[in-house]
Amino acid sequence: MRGCNERQDQNVNNDASGLDEARATFERAVEFLRAGDAPMTERIARAALHDYPGEANFLALVGAALTRQGKAVEAVDYLQRAVDAEPDYAKGHEQLGEALIAAGRAEEGIESLRRALDLNPAFDAAQFKLGQVLLRLGREEEAQEVLEAFIQQEPHRQRLAEAAELQRWGKYKEAEALYREILREDTQNVTAMRLLALLAAKLEHHRDAVVLLKQVIALAPDYHAARLDLGQAQIEMNDLEDAIATLEELIRLEPGNYGAHVGLANALARSSKTEAAVGAYEKAIELRPEVAGAFLGLGNVLKTLGSQAEAIAAYRKGIAIRPEFSELYWSLSNLKTFRFDDDEIVTMHSLLATDGLGDDDTVHLSFALGKAYEDAGDYATAFEYYDRGNQLRRQQESYDPVHTEQIGERIRAVFTSDFLAKADNLGHQDCRPIFIVGLPRSGSTLLEQILASHSMVEATHELPEGGRLIRSIDRQQKAKGARYPEALLSSPADLFTELGQRYDDETKRYRSGAPYFIDKMPNNFASLGLLAMALPNARFINAKRDPLDTCLSCYKQLFARGQAFTYDMEELGLYYLEYLRMMDHWHAVLPERVLDVQYESVVADIETQVAAILEHCGLPWDDACLDFHNTKRAIRTASSEQVRQPIYRDAVAYAERFGEALNPLREVLGPALSVPPT
Repeated sequence: MRGCNERQDQNVNNDASGLDEARATFERAVEFLRAGDAPMTERIARAALHDYPGEANFLALVGAALTRQGKAVEAVDYLQRAVDAEPDYAKGHEQLGEALIAAGRAEEGIESLRRALDLNPAFDAAQFKLGQVLLRLGREEEAQEVLEAFIQQEPHRQRLAEAAELQRWGKYKEAEALYREILREDTQNVTAMRLLALLAAKLEHHRDAVVLLKQVIALAPDYHAARLDLGQAQIEMNDLEDAIATLEELIRLEPGNYGAHVGLANALARSSKTEAAVGAYEKAIELRPEVAGAFLGLGNVLKTLGSQAEAIAAYRKGIAIRPEFSELYWSLSNLKTFRFDDDEIVTMHSLLATDGLGDDDTVHLSFALGKAYEDAGDYATAFEYYDRGNQLRRQQESYDPVHTEQIGERIRAVFTSDFLAKADNLGHQDCRPIFIVGLPRSGSTLLEQILASHSMVEATHELPEGGRLIRSIDRQQKAKGARYPEALLSSPADLFTELGQRYDDETKRYRSGAPYFIDKMPNNFASLGLLAMALPNARFINAKRDPLDTCLSCYKQLFARGQAFTYDMEELGLYYLEYLRMMDHWHAVLPERVLDVQYESVVADIETQVAAILEHCGLPWDDACLDFHNTKRAIRTASSEQVRQPIYRDAVAYAERFGEALNPLREVLGPALSVPPT
């Protein structure tokens, strides 16, 4: 059953019989609802939520049953959780709209019905209900337009509805086949084309989605929902300038489109246009002040700008609107210097005990409570909550530590001293990036802030372009059956110049013209050989920190995306050891290109360490680097508030506070713990 977030020990995701059982339970509950027995439907669905917590289908059934029993206010909560769990759940949005209208919140109900139709334009029930409520509100012209569209059903409506339902249940191949069958019969059916694009986006084939959605807009320029979808797909592809242009055009065509303003704000934030993103979020809030999601986005960009008090206020406004919105509590905890009050801790405990709480909500609340107890000095309880959140999050990730080690071995086998020597006098010369690499939470943001305080250096953020170079190599060599890194062994010499030029061109969107710029993507540590060959004037700084402190800090951090290795202690320790092997290799084959900077040494003697960093980068001394905490800039990482303070020593040997709870990690790290920081 798509959307089930059951515990891994039940193995329902991978067990066909479990999936069939969930579906049978759902269908049985639906039968009672159709028969008019809403109380029985509610009982069955509530019981199912114990086995499938947070599952959108059962949340929606509880909501629908409550609506039928005249409990619309309570129903809204369940239905809102259902569409939060599955934003593309058209039926859920339709039921939420019905409940909102019954609860006296007609305008919000209309928006939910329109969202249902955006997701499934062939949704008869949502279209009819929308027309009826518009009539009741006296908005006759709008109602007539909706009802005429309902009466003039397009020939393929029934099959489109069938395809959407197949997609809803995770039968993607069948849904795609039906969409394509419709398009063979009607090559300009923009509804089928858009729904096929949404399916492609769901499967993370964002490039295909963009191509389809551009065709839709070319055929139907006024199809605003498709234009919004295009902007979202472009964001997912990291084509941020295109996304901004798409969403700005949609806002010009439809100034009151809430989704367009939120999408634009997201694209601006990811483009490091943070102040513009604040304005876009504020406009979205002006349009829909009752929606908590925009306050989350606003708080995040205010945090990035260092406006902590304003960020806290934004998060708390979101909580006032939706007290059960767990990500807002986690976002407060992620400010690092923020402290929860007693009432907030009580509320989080209450939410965590809610029946049918979804996995994502449980994860957010667990990490937030971990931080709350850590701040109170109760490290044992804090670890229990961190461990709970990590175990559940690990079930959501796909990570293979053996594969990571194998990739590392292949990279080291290709990038030998002899191979790297062949790249002398190759690569793109007109680019001077400073790569800060290492593990997350190893002090890299502090080093970035120090360097960004220099008059000749600008900071960007954790750029994806280094990883994109590898993907471009794989695409070019696909026909030959070769992949990175082995594909480089038979590549022409000018490939490295081409790759360096591409990196330079693609990162210009984040830069304003300073002679040097920082790329702080920590995962680039495995790609130093490729980056060194493509960018001969690049410098590399390896941010090091005590292994136990580094790994604990990773384990306490809930990452927005990526870093799948951080949610299991053994895998985290193994990854750290692989990182050490990789960095030892680069030091051997790229002598003098990589500078190790130990966090503990920076804390102990910042002036000496800053001098070494600047010398390594070929930069003159700048006193501003010692006053790094006064540098005003946008910082998007978890350490944003911490590096806006002067150097402090509290984080050194911090892991000792968690005592024996870290013994599994100590066992894996083994000899690495006996090496004193240098």
